[in-house]
Amino acid sequence: MIKLFWAFIIGGGICVLGQIMMDVFKLTPAHTTCTLVVIGAILGGLGWYEPLIKFAGAGATVPISSFGNSLVKGALVEAERNGIIGVLTGIFDVTSSGVSAAIIFAFLASLVFKSKG
Repeated sequence: MIKLFWAFIIGGGICVLGQIMMDVFKLTPAHTTCTLVVIGAILGGLGWYEPLIKFAGAGATVPISSFGNSLVKGALVEAERNGIIGVLTGIFDVTSSGVSAAIIFAFLASLVFKSKG
């Protein structure tokens, strides 16, 4: 039960941070999303995002900041194995299934729903 509480607090805190960025700093949703991905990547590169995931579970893995962490994590793992070329291949190796699923589901949604634009 306590894990659920912390997942809610951490995940909600990340979402509140994004909302503050849009409301107070007047950033667009695209700028906010990119900023959260970069923050996740920086925290992942410093090794601080994994302890956050262990502490908060889905509260840290569901928000978009986790995508940045996944990019860096894949790049670092592959860089250890394959050197500098591993940085490029690792990014795609770890995140390709998520990106592919997003593209496929977006396409299917476009077939079902009529766009307003």
